[in-house]
Amino acid sequence: MNRILIVQTAFLGDVILATPVVSELNRLYPNAHIDFLVKKGNESLLKNNPKINSVFTFDKSQGKYKSMRLLIIRFRKNRYDLVVNLQRFASSGIITALSGGKLKYGFKKNPLSFTYSKSFSHSMNNGMHEVERNLSVISEFGAKKLIRPELFPSSKDFSAIVHYQRESYICIAPASVWFTKQLPIEKWNQLIQKNASKKIFLLGGANDEALCSSIVQNHPNLNVINLAGKMSLLESAALMKGAVHNYVNDSGPLHIASAMNANVTAYFCSTIPAFGFGPLSDESTIKEVGNLTCRPCGIHGHTKCPENHFDCGNNIIL
Repeated sequence: MNRILIVQTAFLGDVILATPVVSELNRLYPNAHIDFLVKKGNESLLKNNPKINSVFTFDKSQGKYKSMRLLIIRFRKNRYDLVVNLQRFASSGIITALSGGKLKYGFKKNPLSFTYSKSFSHSMNNGMHEVERNLSVISEFGAKKLIRPELFPSSKDFSAIVHYQRESYICIAPASVWFTKQLPIEKWNQLIQKNASKKIFLLGGANDEALCSSIVQNHPNLNVINLAGKMSLLESAALMKGAVHNYVNDSGPLHIASAMNANVTAYFCSTIPAFGFGPLSDESTIKEVGNLTCRPCGIHGHTKCPENHFDCGNNIIL
């Protein structure tokens, strides 16, 4: 196996949970050239990873099909021995099918899986972690069943956050793409009051700045600092690694914590850990509400509670 391409063009967390496939293929084929395809915006996650040679981006802003065509042309020139597609959408299936890879592996849920050399089941009803599902695609090569994801902040990333670390601190990532996967703001306020003696950093992307700002305004006399949109993903990862504790939703920061083996508490509102996206840090805690007949209300989150009460978030005990 000389040249390998891994495809994961979904969300930030999905890319992080695909890194164990990189690690295992590198262990099994240490001399192989391993490339990775992500959607535009997620490429920085894989920066500094010594096991990856090139990171390609699927940039829909230049036209979805134009981007696909250019990627396919490039990949066919690279003559991959193995293409591993961990994404289950049609666009990634088309890229994989036309990549020219000698072997094409991926999940049966992809509508183009009939073009693969081998396809594998992907179920969220069997208690497997997503990392286990991803590694099952390369199990025949001798991959381990479950290993922790990896991120590689550089010395520059660690240096950029050192001035925040002059005293002990905790990190809170309060936002989520989906309303029903996000702990209510009242709960975050309660958590901050419980940790009133500590320095607290609020983390997130630029789109989360307003939420984090509103939380800060609720605690004018506490040491709560809004860093949303002010740090790169790998700088945030470095900061989380050094925190006394991290508090997150079922979202991307949870998987950053896992990749850094950072102490973490994860709040699961409308979704459940049994779907396979729980924390993998050595020191981790899951908080959720049990015995709700309406939970889970779906594999992904919703823009509002389908039952109009949001008990799965409002009733979580911190």
